[in-house]
Amino acid sequence: QVQMVESGGGLVQAGGSLRLSCVASGLTVRSSGMGWFRQTPGRKEREFVAAISGSTGSTTYADSLKGRFTISRDNAKNTVYLQMNSLKPEDTALYYCAAHWGGYYDSSSNYHGWGQGTQVTVSS
Repeated sequence: QVQMVESGGGLVQAGGSLRLSCVASGLTVRSSGMGWFRQTPGRKEREFVAAISGSTGSTTYADSLKGRFTISRDNAKNTVYLQMNSLKPEDTALYYCAAHWGGYYDSSSNYHGWGQGTQVTVSS
């Protein structure tokens, strides 16, 4: 069974940084594309944040987040990370990771094994 466990969220002031972790089970992150999404209470859809491909490790980001967020992985720990810098109040959301099964990386419908999420709150 594919499953993710996210951690690392918390309360941070605007301009601060956080690193989120996603421990995967039921698959190996070096051979599976992985992605981060976020959701706020007012949105029905989960918003794409970043993804990393399984084979080459190439990365892709939401245009609005390029330069502030970095996705990476540690194959030995079977873990994917999201480094978030220069955080803004509008980054406040519940952050999820999941495994990509095919298709476009920025569509949440192309992912499975969603975790429970980790809350990030950025104060102004």
